[in-house]
Amino acid sequence: MKTFLHSLVLLLLAAACGSNDTHDTAPKADAGQDAASGTRVSFTENQISNAGITIGIPTEENLGQTLTLQGQIDLPPQSNVSLSFPLGGYLRSTSMLPGMHVRKGQVLGIMEDLQYIQLQQDYLTAREALTLAQTEYARQKELNASKAASDKVLQQAKAEMEKELILTSALQQKLELIGIAPANLTAENISRRVAITSPIDGYVARVNVNVGRYTTPTDVLFELVDPRDIHLVLNVFEKDLGVLAIGQHVTAYTNNDPSKRYTAEILLIGKNLDADRTAEVHCHFHRYDAALVPGMFMNGEITATGRKALTVPEGAVVRWENKYYIFVEKSAGTFTMVEVRTGVSSQGKQTIEAETVTAQTRIATHNAYALLMKIKNEAEED
Repeated sequence: MKTFLHSLVLLLLAAACGSNDTHDTAPKADAGQDAASGTRVSFTENQISNAGITIGIPTEENLGQTLTLQGQIDLPPQSNVSLSFPLGGYLRSTSMLPGMHVRKGQVLGIMEDLQYIQLQQDYLTAREALTLAQTEYARQKELNASKAASDKVLQQAKAEMEKELILTSALQQKLELIGIAPANLTAENISRRVAITSPIDGYVARVNVNVGRYTTPTDVLFELVDPRDIHLVLNVFEKDLGVLAIGQHVTAYTNNDPSKRYTAEILLIGKNLDADRTAEVHCHFHRYDAALVPGMFMNGEITATGRKALTVPEGAVVRWENKYYIFVEKSAGTFTMVEVRTGVSSQGKQTIEAETVTAQTRIATHNAYALLMKIKNEAEED
């Protein structure tokens, strides 16, 4: 009897244990499945309100991409003038200093040399010889018309006139090259000194000569800059070249005074990439400012309009394990985490792409990280 009762007790205990195991296993299996997927989370209405989660839908719009680039002020070749003197000579005087403003036609220095005197003498002599040759040719032409002079004599007179014309024209060009007006030159105003004048309005960048020094035609005496055509050269990485176009608006500023903004537009986009895989983009300032000098470092912001795409607030997108997700509302208070591909981000908005997300999909638009944190906490508890 005792043996029977003992066996009955053991059987009942075994049955009770089996029943409890079956009851506990089913929920744990469901919880384990949710934890494994890690994509679904539920919030009560109060929890959603307390967490600051809002529900909305994506919008389709062209979201501009703002590129912040670095570069410096540069000058085009035509605005940077290296001034030499075509003939050798001594610099007798100059008052120029780097940074001084100059006007077009202003005297930069005075050159002196004996060859200037000789050149003026040769021109005046050639000019008189040309006048005589022209008179002789006219006389011989009249004589030849009446057969009083032979054709040979006429041809010789014409050749002599043309020779003197060539010599006079060549000397005239040389005088103009050194700044002497041949039309105003007479025997009374021959000078041993010639002025070097500025060909542009601008300022002196460098003075490479001192008073009393003999210079040659290859020596650069002054370097002048016309700052009115300065431009900004920005360095753009290869991946960003596709969103730039000529005429786009540029906002430039210096690191020393970021609050002061200068407006410009893209004038030219370089076609060559350097070792850093960057290209040069040349931008023209809308208005010249004397505070901008060549070589100054500047930053430039360019807003490029992208293609039309689904756009959500940045608070709707979360990053987890190097991937991006949003939370789609499946039912009231229940959300599913969906992976998306992100694009342009600007002014608090983010473009996204996903096959299952449309402009009618209801998603968590703000504070989506609260949903992600609950999923992670539940996974750790399980």
